[in-house]
Amino acid sequence: MENLSFKLFVLSGLQESGVYKPLYFLLTLILYALIIAANLTLVLNVTMEKSLHEPMYIFLSNLCVNGLYGTVGFYPKFLLDLQSDVHTITYGWCIIQGYVIYTSIMCEITILTVMSYDRYVAICKPLQYHSILTPHAVFKLLVLAWAYPLLTSLIAAILTVRIPICGSHIHKLYCDNPSILKLGCFQTTVNKIWGLILITLQLMQFVFILISYCHIVQVCVSSSEGRAKFTKTCVPHILVVVIFAATTLFDVLYGWDGSLQFPDIVRSALATQFLILPPLFNPIIYGFQLPQIRKVLCRQRCKIMC
Repeated sequence: MENLSFKLFVLSGLQESGVYKPLYFLLTLILYALIIAANLTLVLNVTMEKSLHEPMYIFLSNLCVNGLYGTVGFYPKFLLDLQSDVHTITYGWCIIQGYVIYTSIMCEITILTVMSYDRYVAICKPLQYHSILTPHAVFKLLVLAWAYPLLTSLIAAILTVRIPICGSHIHKLYCDNPSILKLGCFQTTVNKIWGLILITLQLMQFVFILISYCHIVQVCVSSSEGRAKFTKTCVPHILVVVIFAATTLFDVLYGWDGSLQFPDIVRSALATQFLILPPLFNPIIYGFQLPQIRKVLCRQRCKIMC
């Protein structure tokens, strides 16, 4: 079969937008601006405020950096598509977009896992907290949280580019590895096995988060001080995990065979939830719920107003 790797892929999902494209463009632009502003504000405050140079806030700032990284892979291209009648992407940029978006998903899981470990040590082993989570330990955890997704996703991308392409239509607003593999001239067992390994590792991290919070709840219910600490520092993290799990589940549902029977607008909405809700609500939830960050933000606002 002819190898079409050098040609353009056609993205779907905007064909039914019609006269609403200008409205979608404006709303998307506002949403992207809010995501950038919220995440960047929190990252800068954690970086510049010495009182926030603690493991929990450092991990949080990395979560926000990852939100900025992942959205860069989607929003600029999507905004351009909303300004055009032709929604295409080259093979090379398709691979890069899929890599950026899905490394962001994997980084989100690993950072949330590290944050759950931080909360476990802080609440279940408070006297040993600073001896366990030393600056060196925090550095190693962050290297692991970033290096593991970037390297494993790179292997997946390398396995994908080996396969010649015999199609050009991607049934999504953006590129991802499964969509590219569906256009391959043949399916390989290696890609399927590697994908299964990655999914298993991601599920193991969710199990680790669940176990961590089971231990935390057991400790917190025994005292009013523990319950207060749990409410202030753990509830926001649980909300973030729930939002992320729900939105990634939408993306999985989108990949099922039956999902293609949905209208384009429904399929597009399901497939982009993890690119909208987590990067927007992560900094907002933490900014309002964590007292220390709320104090810093209020102080910064007072300085600006004065």
